[in-house]
Formats: sequence, C-alpha cells, structure tokens
Amino acid sequence: MSVVVIVGAQWGDEGKGKIVDYLTRKARVVARYQGGHNAGHTVVINDEKYVLHLVPSGILHKDTLCIIGNGVVVEPAALIEEISGLKKRGIKVGDNLLISKSAHLIMPYHIALDQASEKAMGKKSIGTTGRGIGPTYVDKMGRSGMRVGDLLAPEVFLERLKANLVHVNFLLKNLYRAPVFKPEKVLSEYMGYAKVLRKHIADTDILVNSAIKEKTNVLLEGAQGTLLDIDHGTYPFVTSSSAIAGGACTGLGIGPTKIDKVLGIVKAYTTRVGSGPFPTELHDKTGELIREKGGEFGATTGRARRCGWLDTVILRHSARVNGLSGIVLTKLDILDGMDTIRICNSYKYKGRTITEMPKELSVLEKCVPVYEEVSGWKESTLGITEFRKLPKQAQAYIRHIEELIGVKTAIVSTGQKRDELIQLREPF
Repeated sequence: MSVVVIVGAQWGDEGKGKIVDYLTRKARVVARYQGGHNAGHTVVINDEKYVLHLVPSGILHKDTLCIIGNGVVVEPAALIEEISGLKKRGIKVGDNLLISKSAHLIMPYHIALDQASEKAMGKKSIGTTGRGIGPTYVDKMGRSGMRVGDLLAPEVFLERLKANLVHVNFLLKNLYRAPVFKPEKVLSEYMGYAKVLRKHIADTDILVNSAIKEKTNVLLEGAQGTLLDIDHGTYPFVTSSSAIAGGACTGLGIGPTKIDKVLGIVKAYTTRVGSGPFPTELHDKTGELIREKGGEFGATTGRARRCGWLDTVILRHSARVNGLSGIVLTKLDILDGMDTIRICNSYKYKGRTITEMPKELSVLEKCVPVYEEVSGWKESTLGITEFRKLPKQAQAYIRHIEELIGVKTAIVSTGQKRDELIQLREPF
C-alpha cells in the first residue's frame, strides 16, 4: 500500500493528467486536493483526447473512486457540464465521483468580481482565467464562503447568501460599476445544481482515511504547479491555493505521516501561462518552435503558453518545498531534432551568481539565466518505452537533470498517448 502525491514541479501544465491516468491502474482512490476549473488535465486514449477540469483524471478507470477534496473550489455548472460530457462519451460517472461537503462553492458574484478586478488593474493584472477562483478563496479565508454542503440546506444557503451580497453588491455597484445580484435568483439557480449534485456530496475526508487504513493504493493530485503555489510560488503571480505536496494534507484532511512518496512532474523544457517572471523565457524562433511542436496552448482557456529552456534553479526549489522522492519527465519528444539544448543552472543578478530561486519578485524579474549547452539528438524519441532505446544524448540529458536537481527519475513520458512512457521506478 502506498499514498503517492502527484505535483507539478514548474508553473503547471507539465502533463500531470496523463501520469495520474497511468498510475491509476494500481490505485483504488484518486483524490484532487486544490484548485478549481481554471486548470485542465489532458489524457489521450486510443487517439481520443479527454480534457478534465474538476473531475480527477482517475475517472477514466471505471473501478476507481474519484474524490474532489475540501481544498478544491467548485463551480457547480462547470462540474455538471463536465460530468455530462464524460457520460456522453461512455465514461461512468456515478457513485465513483464524490465531492467534499467542505469544498467551497464558486458563486456567480465571485466570477463578476474576478473579471472586474482584472479589468481595473489593467497592465498590472495577475492574468487569471476570470473564473472566480481567487475571490472564492478570499471568501474562504475571510470566513464568509459558501460550501458544497450548504447546497443541502436551502434556508442556511439563503441566509448566508443574503449576508454576502450586502458587501458584494456594494463593491460591484460603487467600485466596479457592474451589475448587482439578487439573492432569490442565485438561490434558484444553485438549488437546481443541488438536485443534480446531491448524490455526489459526502464526507470525503473519512473515505480517504478509510482507504489508507485499509492499505490500498491512493493517488493524490494537484492542479497547478509549485511555482504557482500561494506561499512558495512567484507571488503575487500565483494561484490562490496550496499547490505543493503539503496542500494534499490540508486539501483532503489527511495527516502528513500518511504520505509515502511525492512525484514531481517536470516538463523537459519550461512553460508558464499569464503574467509574472520567467527567467528562461524565449522570445525567438526556438520558443515559437517549442510552442507549436509541443501544442503549448491552455487546455482550459486556449491561451498560448510562454516557452523557455529547462530551469533547474526553480526545480531545486520545487524539490525542496515538495520533498520530491522522484520526478516524471514529460514531453521529451518535443526536443527531438535539436542540435543543442540549453539548461539553466544559475542566475546572474547584479554581477552575482545565484543558484537558489530568489523569493523577492523584484530580484527574480532582473535575474539573467546562465546556461550550459548539451548535445541534442536527431532520432525520434516518440513512443519509446525502454530507456536503453533512447538516443544516448537523450539518456545523458535525463541523467544530467537528475544530477542538477538531486532527484532520480521514476518515469519518462515520450508522447501524448497513455502508454507512451518509460517506467524506471515503481511509484507504488
């Protein structure tokens, strides 16, 4: 029995969905611990693409229990739409999907506040998806949030809603000059959602802990990456929740002593979406080539991702704050055909060499990457399933990354499809 956490080791979009799907074969429970429908996990099965936003990637295995934990924020309409889409494609979604009573609800006014705030900030905007994620977490921490369990108690729901709208409507009307919300209309809308979701709502913390006690394999998945973590990311250009491995404990209600392994998903290069510092970002033809070849466009928003060389400074930071016990290297095949590949292993800042990621945004923004060049490879790595069959230069690239960040590789992904990977170590 093992409890394994899957965490993004960069700025997200590292390919966590495929890896969770692959490892689910040996897991009885897959639980999502943070984020909202601002993230998208893509899984390709027999040339069919599945994009998941709130539902854990394990849903593609019919005998797996999938849990949306208390650390996730849930937009009911988006979740219902996702469930409906999966059912239309023949995927079982019934008692195998459960939502924590303690997960917070994204309300329509959260979306309005998110979009109005971003618009008001202009060029200083964070670059959110505008889906209400941040304002929902603000209410959660401000102790005025609406929770999934409130859907089961209409009187309580309406009372709390009315209290919230006093403040919210004042802001929308007077600060943002935006339309206000009527409590009765919102109540009617959300009680409609309650009828559909009622059968999925449960005390999920009890179920996760029971599965662990029964000594079954449990897989815990995050949404965004480490560098978007509210505490350990490139603040303030981050998400609003704990995306690191520690977030799995608070986001699901399990103790840290229950976790056995933490796998960091590492893309063979680096990408990020939205605003914020990105030392190795490429603004040239190489960056465009990586973007086009890697299909680097958001699964949720379609936004083009910013692309750059692999940055092991941020990966050492990620290894430390997550306590990584292994990495999964993804999208190796995107680097096929390059004569040379660059790896950043330090920064230059005001004449000084920096080997650890600065916490200060003002410093990180001015850091210049220091690169070392390694040999590329001309052969294709697409679909290779044995390490020894990789080009020698590709093998050397992987081993060098291990040396630079001090973490061994467990899996190498060599393509989009479910079985296009090399397993070097057994995670469970």
